[in-house]
Amino acid sequence: MRLYTEQHAYYCGIDLHARSMYLCVLDQAGSVRLHRNIAADPGALLAALEPFRTDVVVAAECTFTWYWLADLCAEHNIPFILGHALYMRAIHGAKAKNDRIDSHKIAALVRGGNFPLAHVYPKAKRATRDLLRRRLRLVRARSELNVHIQNATSQYNLPALPKRLAYRCNRDGVAQRFADCSARKSIELDLALMDTYDRMLLELERYILHTAKEHDAQTIHRLQTVPGIGKVLALTIYYEIGDISRFPTVGDFASYARLVKPAKESAGRLHGHGGDKIGNPHLKWSFSEAAVLFLRDNPVGQKLLARYERKHGKPKALSILAHRLGRAVYYMLKRKTVFDMQQFIAG
Repeated sequence: MRLYTEQHAYYCGIDLHARSMYLCVLDQAGSVRLHRNIAADPGALLAALEPFRTDVVVAAECTFTWYWLADLCAEHNIPFILGHALYMRAIHGAKAKNDRIDSHKIAALVRGGNFPLAHVYPKAKRATRDLLRRRLRLVRARSELNVHIQNATSQYNLPALPKRLAYRCNRDGVAQRFADCSARKSIELDLALMDTYDRMLLELERYILHTAKEHDAQTIHRLQTVPGIGKVLALTIYYEIGDISRFPTVGDFASYARLVKPAKESAGRLHGHGGDKIGNPHLKWSFSEAAVLFLRDNPVGQKLLARYERKHGKPKALSILAHRLGRAVYYMLKRKTVFDMQQFIAG
């Protein structure tokens, strides 16, 4: 957990919502200089902060509405910091809670050097990253349609489908297998939606790939040298990481990608693990997928997994492989090198 420890003349805590925000400005002595609820409007915020613009830092919790606030502060050269929502909940949990209390606590955390930092993702890549996340939701929605067809096949005790429905050429005649008219209509609806998702996803992937080349085509290519990491996984990893230099060590990166389980210890005794929800779930998914795809047509990788299975069991072996791939990607991006299988196996 990184904390913000810089000193300023004024500390502004904002409890931010979609249409309103509660401001609290503290001075170095801890006295409240402003405590007001205003509209979530750039002009109203700048007017409220005008008396403190000489040396003020603005802090807000990492909720879905922070984009415009970060961009506004950057445009007007106002220091802006983002608070990690889960860490902040643990730090300033209290019996009573409202916007006025929350804004004061945010300002007090910044003033006391206890404000847990979240990464302010750069504006230039932010929309493309969000588009990739939306693509993943569309893929999962398409998978749900596939699962519904499989379940309906079992429900009516029909023979298993001979081919995978992920490919459009294998969907002909699937609906006609169902004798009941309503069941057939339901399957036709699933197939039509799958076709629509396929067209949208193909167009979306072309657009994202073109946009990514404008940002850093070399890094995207470098990631694809890892067996199992194709275009989509490379794009996801690249945009979720952003700048690899923000991770001082490989351990910091592995923790952020949820590839390790932080231990809870007291008096030298282990009391389990925690922090499962702290980190980036999209990187966790990416490296988990990469670990499975790494094994396809890869005898060397399969031999390495078998070695892990003998020692740790299959589920944990895949997690170890995902962790190893995450470490390899970290050093590749740090050193600007391509994937080296021999070095990976030896490490």
